[in-house]
Amino acid sequence: QVQLVESGGGLVQAGESLRVSCAASGRSLCTYVMAWFRQAPGKGREFVTAISRSMGTTYYADSVKGRFTISRENAKNAVYLQMTSLKPEDTAVYYCAAKVGLLSDKSPDYPYWGQGTQVTVSS
Repeated sequence: QVQLVESGGGLVQAGESLRVSCAASGRSLCTYVMAWFRQAPGKGREFVTAISRSMGTTYYADSVKGRFTISRENAKNAVYLQMTSLKPEDTAVYYCAAKVGLLSDKSPDYPYWGQGTQVTVSS
Protein backbone atom coordinates (compact mmCIF):
# COMPACT_ATOMS: atom_id res chain seq x y z
CA GLN A 1 0.00 0.00 0.00
CA VAL A 2 1.25 3.47 -0.86
CA GLN A 3 1.09 6.50 1.45
CA LEU A 4 0.87 9.98 -0.07
CA VAL A 5 1.80 13.34 1.43
CA GLU A 6 1.21 16.65 -0.32
CA SER A 7 3.18 19.83 0.28
CA GLY A 8 3.81 23.24 -1.23
CA GLY A 9 0.42 24.87 -0.91
CA GLY A 10 0.07 28.47 0.16
CA LEU A 11 -1.36 31.91 -0.49
CA VAL A 12 -0.61 33.57 -3.82
CA GLN A 13 -2.04 36.43 -5.83
CA ALA A 14 -3.98 36.01 -9.04
CA GLY A 15 -1.67 35.53 -12.01
CA GLU A 16 1.13 34.02 -9.96
CA SER A 17 2.49 30.48 -10.06
CA LEU A 18 2.82 27.73 -7.49
CA ARG A 19 4.09 24.17 -7.47
CA VAL A 20 2.64 21.53 -5.18
CA SER A 21 4.31 18.20 -4.59
CA CYS A 22 3.22 14.71 -3.61
CA ALA A 23 5.70 12.40 -1.94
CA ALA A 24 5.02 8.69 -1.78
CA SER A 25 6.20 5.99 0.59
CA GLY A 26 5.48 2.35 1.11
CA ARG A 27 5.62 1.35 -2.54
CA SER A 28 7.19 2.59 -5.72
CA LEU A 29 5.08 5.16 -7.56
CA CYS A 30 5.96 3.60 -10.89
CA THR A 31 3.22 1.06 -10.16
CA TYR A 32 0.48 3.70 -10.14
CA VAL A 33 -1.43 6.13 -12.27
CA MET A 34 -1.26 9.44 -10.40
CA ALA A 35 -3.76 12.26 -10.28
CA TRP A 36 -4.55 15.56 -8.66
CA PHE A 37 -8.04 16.49 -7.49
CA ARG A 38 -9.23 19.58 -5.68
CA GLN A 39 -12.09 20.54 -3.42
CA ALA A 40 -13.26 24.10 -2.89
CA PRO A 41 -15.32 25.10 0.16
CA GLY A 42 -18.88 23.88 -0.17
CA LYS A 43 -18.17 21.96 -3.39
CA GLY A 44 -17.48 18.37 -4.34
CA ARG A 45 -14.11 16.92 -5.20
CA GLU A 46 -13.09 17.90 -8.73
CA PHE A 47 -10.68 16.20 -11.10
CA VAL A 48 -7.70 18.36 -12.10
CA THR A 49 -5.23 16.16 -13.97
CA ALA A 50 -3.76 12.66 -14.22
CA ILE A 51 -0.60 11.07 -15.59
CA SER A 52 0.10 7.54 -16.72
CA ARG A 53 2.74 5.31 -15.15
CA SER A 54 5.10 5.81 -18.08
CA MET A 55 4.47 9.59 -18.23
CA GLY A 56 3.43 9.11 -21.83
CA THR A 57 -0.14 10.22 -21.29
CA THR A 58 -1.57 13.15 -19.39
CA TYR A 59 -5.16 14.28 -19.02
CA TYR A 60 -6.40 17.69 -17.87
CA ALA A 61 -9.69 19.20 -16.87
CA ASP A 62 -10.75 21.93 -19.28
CA SER A 63 -10.64 24.48 -16.47
CA VAL A 64 -6.87 24.07 -16.04
CA LYS A 65 -5.73 23.07 -19.51
CA GLY A 66 -2.85 25.25 -20.67
CA ARG A 67 -2.21 26.58 -17.15
CA PHE A 68 -1.39 23.50 -15.08
CA THR A 69 1.20 20.80 -15.75
CA ILE A 70 1.47 17.43 -14.03
CA SER A 71 4.79 15.62 -13.90
CA ARG A 72 6.34 12.74 -12.03
CA GLU A 73 9.78 11.57 -11.02
CA ASN A 74 9.47 7.86 -10.39
CA ALA A 75 13.07 7.69 -9.19
CA LYS A 76 12.20 10.19 -6.43
CA ASN A 77 8.77 8.67 -5.82
CA ALA A 78 7.21 12.09 -6.37
CA VAL A 79 4.53 13.77 -8.43
CA TYR A 80 4.23 17.50 -9.03
CA LEU A 81 1.57 19.95 -10.10
CA GLN A 82 2.91 23.17 -11.59
CA MET A 83 0.20 25.83 -11.59
CA THR A 84 0.55 29.06 -13.54
CA SER A 85 -1.75 32.00 -14.20
CA LEU A 86 -3.63 31.16 -11.04
CA LYS A 87 -7.15 32.47 -10.60
CA PRO A 88 -9.24 32.97 -7.45
CA GLU A 89 -11.46 30.09 -8.61
CA ASP A 90 -8.46 27.78 -8.31
CA THR A 91 -8.67 28.20 -4.53
CA ALA A 92 -9.15 24.73 -3.02
CA VAL A 93 -7.57 21.92 -1.10
CA TYR A 94 -5.46 19.96 -3.59
CA TYR A 95 -5.25 16.19 -3.18
CA CYS A 96 -2.84 13.71 -4.67
CA ALA A 97 -4.31 10.30 -5.53
CA ALA A 98 -3.06 6.95 -6.87
CA LYS A 99 -4.56 3.94 -8.59
CA VAL A 100 -3.47 0.96 -10.61
CA GLY A 101 -4.70 0.34 -14.11
CA LEU A 102 -5.91 2.97 -16.56
CA LEU A 103 -6.17 6.74 -16.30
CA SER A 104 -9.40 7.98 -14.79
CA ASP A 105 -10.99 11.32 -13.91
CA LYS A 106 -13.34 9.79 -11.33
CA SER A 107 -12.40 10.10 -7.68
CA PRO A 108 -14.02 6.77 -6.61
CA ASP A 109 -11.56 4.98 -8.92
CA TYR A 110 -8.63 6.10 -6.75
CA PRO A 111 -8.14 4.09 -3.54
CA TYR A 112 -5.11 5.99 -2.25
CA TRP A 113 -5.21 9.64 -1.17
CA GLY A 114 -3.06 12.18 0.57
CA GLN A 115 -4.33 14.54 3.26
CA GLY A 116 -4.39 17.56 0.94
CA THR A 117 -2.65 20.91 0.76
CA GLN A 118 -4.45 24.28 0.76
CA VAL A 119 -3.99 26.61 -2.20
CA THR A 120 -5.50 30.07 -1.85
CA VAL A 121 -5.48 32.59 -4.70
CA SER A 122 -6.33 36.17 -3.81
CA SER A 123 -7.71 38.63 -6.34
